[in-house]
Amino acid sequence: MGETITFWVLAVVSVAAAFGLVFSRKAVYSALMLGVVMLSLAVLYAVQDAPFLAVVQIIVYTGAVMMLFLFVLMLVGVDSSDSLVETIKGQRFWAIVAGLGFAVLLAAGIGNAVIGQPAGLSGAVQAEGGNVPTLATLIFTRYVFAFEVTSALLITAALGAMVLAHRERTAPKPTQKDLARARFLGDHPTPLPGPGTYARHNAIDMPALLPDGSVSELSVNRYIARYDVERGRLPENPRLAQALKNVAKGPGTEQPKVVQAVAEEPEGRAPAEEEGK
Repeated sequence: MGETITFWVLAVVSVAAAFGLVFSRKAVYSALMLGVVMLSLAVLYAVQDAPFLAVVQIIVYTGAVMMLFLFVLMLVGVDSSDSLVETIKGQRFWAIVAGLGFAVLLAAGIGNAVIGQPAGLSGAVQAEGGNVPTLATLIFTRYVFAFEVTSALLITAALGAMVLAHRERTAPKPTQKDLARARFLGDHPTPLPGPGTYARHNAIDMPALLPDGSVSELSVNRYIARYDVERGRLPENPRLAQALKNVAKGPGTEQPKVVQAVAEEPEGRAPAEEEGK
């Protein structure tokens, strides 16, 4: 009775997740729906007295392959509009052909399950002497070629993700010497003040107070200040609130420009101040 209830509950969940996988407009949501389908399969394996398959389904597929999909999506940045752009000539035609072939295989599998006599997982496992020996026999004999092709595809996908996510530098990376020179040539050679201790907690989005009691706008990151201003998360103190607004409006790009200028400057050339002296 419990096995039947588990099957029908997970059947509804897995089928709904499969429809969400196909019809979702965002690739990340499709990947998450695929994770739901994999977890449902793992529970069904466990119910059918196949704990090894259930653990492999969670660790290998949900934990490794699923995370690979998510990392590829996050690195490449796939958007819903990208799927409408045909980057390879004829890919829509071959995609339709592959979809029809998969539909034929799916119909054949369903027909075999409905018309044929079910063998049962317990009988197949007992015939080979256990769950793990049965799985090993199938992997290294009947389905060895399919597993080798799948491993090659996963390795190719990982390499493709690294190639697509790689970005060439338009300027040389500043060294530690360049950063030090840019710091002393800039407006603030001393370290920036740390975030202040506000209320009862250490708050990185609250400006630090200088020894004279004034607010230091340099101690707040402009991205954090912009985030707080856009969402109306300002402190009650008017001085602190005004400091966050000033930081959010300010460009704050003087230091990167100096760093870039120093990085692009030839090694043997002295700064303008030194030449003047």
